[in-house]
Amino acid sequence: MPIEDVDRIAAETGFSGVVSIDRAGEVEFAKAYGLANRTYQVPNTLDTRFGIASGSKGFTALVVHSLIRDGVLKLSTTARSLLGDDLPLIADDVTVEHLLTHTSGIGDYLDEEGDLQSNDYLVGAVHELTTTEAFLPLLDGIPTKFKAGERFGYCNGGFVVLALLAERAGGAGYHELVRERVLRPAGMTRTDFLRADELPADAAVGYLDGMDRSNVFHLPVLATGDGGIHTTAADMSTFWRALFAGDIVTDVDEIVRARVDVPSESMRYALGFWRHETTDEVILIGGDAGVSFKSTHDRHTSTTRTVLSNTAPGAWPIARAIM
Repeated sequence: MPIEDVDRIAAETGFSGVVSIDRAGEVEFAKAYGLANRTYQVPNTLDTRFGIASGSKGFTALVVHSLIRDGVLKLSTTARSLLGDDLPLIADDVTVEHLLTHTSGIGDYLDEEGDLQSNDYLVGAVHELTTTEAFLPLLDGIPTKFKAGERFGYCNGGFVVLALLAERAGGAGYHELVRERVLRPAGMTRTDFLRADELPADAAVGYLDGMDRSNVFHLPVLATGDGGIHTTAADMSTFWRALFAGDIVTDVDEIVRARVDVPSESMRYALGFWRHETTDEVILIGGDAGVSFKSTHDRHTSTTRTVLSNTAPGAWPIARAIM
């Protein structure tokens, strides 16, 4: 689409963020809009790092796949075999594959099938959530919603459980597993887990919808398996190229193969990645208080389209237009 159309939509919606389109590593369009920090009037730039909420579920999935490659996990591994006595309401037949495809049926600490609003306070004592183990009290005591494998039911808690299983199988903390098994092999030098209460100068502050108030009390202070890493548009392009080059894991086709139809979203779901309803595009999406993100990759044309925003509604109008 013409650059003028992106500019027009950005102006009409007050877009704050970055838009990027590249083909085979050649940038066709890249532009930053709005402010990374409204208090100090710091503008967003192409190098600004944005939280991507559930966009990093794909990174969690790749950590799990790398552990499967190493022989310490299988898709058929049950969660119970590594949870022991923790989270007793998770059914004994729930497997890694169920968790990766959102078909586990386990109860969710952050249930998106409910009537959630982007500005709601949902998590509680967010300052305590600095490790995956710290999420156990949040995940505990939530009844099963349906039998494993019965249907698709988007589950944030399932990816926290995956992070916990990865830690226990991989012998390292989740954050280090992502760095060692995804970020470094991919060459993503501008992507990392940033504490919400001490963001560096190059990171965008997330703002609540219709307010100049930050999202610092709305999200875990440090992201874990269900999302929240910070990245740039350029690093997302680097990620997609590395993924399909086999630099992170080798069985990419199996990972991105659609496993479940999700008619309510007009998409399909693979193992940690969304798939377009009819085309071969692979998609990562994230949305939260002060965060919206979408990145798509067409492996046949090597085209990546990424929109990052530091507001909850910001990314969607432009994403719809360019994708």
